Amino acid sequence: MNEEIRGVPRVLLIDAEGEKQGEMPISAALDAAREAGLDLVEVAPQSVPPVCKILDYGKFRFEEQKKKAETRKKAKRVELKEIKVRPILRARSSGRDAELLLLASEVTARF
Repeated sequence: MNEEIRGVPRVLLIDAEGEKQGEMPISAALDAAREAGLDLVEVAPQSVPPVCKILDYGKFRFEEQKKKAETRKKAKRVELKEIKVRPILRARSSGRDAELLLLASEVTARF
């Protein structure tokens, strides 16, 4: 942003209205941003030449936060519902070893 954009002699400038102004030296792009009273923000640093846009950085950050909040709001939340089934066993002796008899199932559900 602004003077933090270094290491490149020329940038592709997009003005505040979104119109391409063309490739120009970084100093001329900074002057154009100052003249408009806005910030020069590097939006595509990997391209050759890097793309910079003149915009209000505070407003840009606010809109990005609103988009992220809206995305989180619209996201479907996955809820894990849990059911525990536990056998209830009772011993019954019939002369031999004790046999276990399943009487019922205890169900614990958390919703």
